[in-house]
Amino acid sequence: MPHIDVKYFPRNLSEDEKKTIADELTAVLKTHFGSSDDSLSVAMNEIQPERWKEEVYDPLIKPQLATLVKKPGYTY
Repeated sequence: MPHIDVKYFPRNLSEDEKKTIADELTAVLKTHFGSSDDSLSVAMNEIQPERWKEEVYDPLIKPQLATLVKKPGYTY
């Protein structure tokens, strides 16, 4: 049951744009994991740039740097 949690800087995404992003991400998982649509979930969370390090980098990215499949091109 894959769950995708997208964290991003605020931008003016409409609900339709968010749905399109979620649909495209779930399509990739359905293709590569063989997941059913009902088994997938997607969260989209805006994070203010000044809070990125505290809310995303330090607790989620930094502890997993050695095992991330795609590493960020930035550090703190």
